[in-house]
Amino acid sequence: MKHTFKLNQSTLSNEVLLILELIKQEPQSIQINKDLVGKVDWNLFITQALHHRVYPALLSRISQSNEIPEHVKTVLNSEFKRNTLKMLYLSAEMEKVNQLFSKESIPTLCLKGPVLAHKLYGDLSLRTCNDLDILIPMKDIERAEALLVKEGYQKDDYIQSVLNDWRWRHHHMMYVHPVKKTKVEVHWRLSPGPGKEPRFDELWNRRVKSALPHSSVDMLGNEDLFLFLASHGARHGWSRLRWLMDIKQLMKQELDWQLLSTLLKKNYIEHIAGQSIVLAKQLLHAECNPAALRLASTQRSQKLAQEAVYYLESMINLHTEPVPEDVSNYHKKHLFSLMSPHQKSLYLLSTLHPYAEDAKTLPLPQQLHFLYFPLRPLLIMWRKRSKHAMP
Repeated sequence: MKHTFKLNQSTLSNEVLLILELIKQEPQSIQINKDLVGKVDWNLFITQALHHRVYPALLSRISQSNEIPEHVKTVLNSEFKRNTLKMLYLSAEMEKVNQLFSKESIPTLCLKGPVLAHKLYGDLSLRTCNDLDILIPMKDIERAEALLVKEGYQKDDYIQSVLNDWRWRHHHMMYVHPVKKTKVEVHWRLSPGPGKEPRFDELWNRRVKSALPHSSVDMLGNEDLFLFLASHGARHGWSRLRWLMDIKQLMKQELDWQLLSTLLKKNYIEHIAGQSIVLAKQLLHAECNPAALRLASTQRSQKLAQEAVYYLESMINLHTEPVPEDVSNYHKKHLFSLMSPHQKSLYLLSTLHPYAEDAKTLPLPQQLHFLYFPLRPLLIMWRKRSKHAMP
């Protein structure tokens, strides 16, 4: 990384700065900036800790500190205990779903969840998780859905599609168990399309077994995991510090940087990996070898990293609708800037393919859906005209 480049963090709140100051240090050697502590709104600190999903890491760092108010420790400890129970429950459910698919010969890769917590942190309780994310081949989607429905899961059918564009525009479907309150995301891609990424058979050949006790779950190899976590975090603007902590922890593990560099180049995301390394190094003091520093040394990686600081300035939540218009507009521009020239070309071509909103604008029988191709420009113009005509 060029020594002259330094992230501008002047827009970050005192609460976020203190969180960063704490999680960048190892639990056994914490030094707290007393001047910064005196400027912190502790209720907002708690809110930020919960938003960024880093309260397990914070608790291990502040539990013996006299500078942190007791009520802060109490709240974070309560959330920590709740999360630990949830992770244990999800671990059991993950094993059950994995065995369910295995009996039907559906190859399954667990992307995140309890196995990721154990792999990166060595302890289920040190990472949060709300659902289970699994990756299977596209051809097995219908069989997987039938198995989950038989187990009591219900499909959260939020995807609106026309002419089967869900296959490449989206990357997962959500299934919710109404009694267990468990969510399972079934992926057929690592990221939404259009874009290039490793095929399932490639990922399967490089898979590793989870080291979680009593687990038979397969997961991504380290290099594929880095590719996935970097792409996932970038797509969400690194709006939760938990994702950057994952990158830092993964960089502590054994990585084949030659293979990783090949994968990143092949899938046109070297700049995204570079962005994640810049952020992890400068915000969290992640250890970087020469290969990592080379990825982070480009102007594009550094520019993208600085753009991501915007998402840390306030508690931006891209998952909850409606997203404020200014945030939405910034995020759309940032997503486009993350695309490689190859992906931008694919994206621009994909806009010629009909969207579900075209079918809403002009409902047609399914056998006539092909007409949305020539009609799409007219439908876009009609929607814009209707929007401007609204008071």
